[in-house]
Amino acid sequence: MHLRHSDHDHGPETVPVTFLLEDPEGLTGTEKTEWNMMAAKGEHLLEVAVEGGVNIEHACGGVCACSTCHVYIEKGMEHLSESHEAEEDRVEEAPGLQRNSRLSCQCTITGDGPIVVRVPAWNRNAVKEVPH
Repeated sequence: MHLRHSDHDHGPETVPVTFLLEDPEGLTGTEKTEWNMMAAKGEHLLEVAVEGGVNIEHACGGVCACSTCHVYIEKGMEHLSESHEAEEDRVEEAPGLQRNSRLSCQCTITGDGPIVVRVPAWNRNAVKEVPH
């Protein structure tokens, strides 16, 4: 499934976003655990990650129909859109649920940051896994 990009123009990339990867090899093919990016207000975190080279799983294409893009917001929750009922229902299906759990496809950047996002190692779409 391909990523659903947000359907409106974005402003300049002025918001610092850091992605902390528990499984950098699986998400990027590298050993780099911290990815610092600049994002624009109006983008969602999944879009920022994928366009920056961090392949966060998104089995439904980013339309809030699954929980594969589950992440933890370590810092900057106040710079993101509030969660809505549909996201809350989906994120409850994700393993490892915490108070700072969000679906990256639903987190639209609204503030100036900084934002720090932890991507858990276990968050994978089993259908896409390569057999061992």
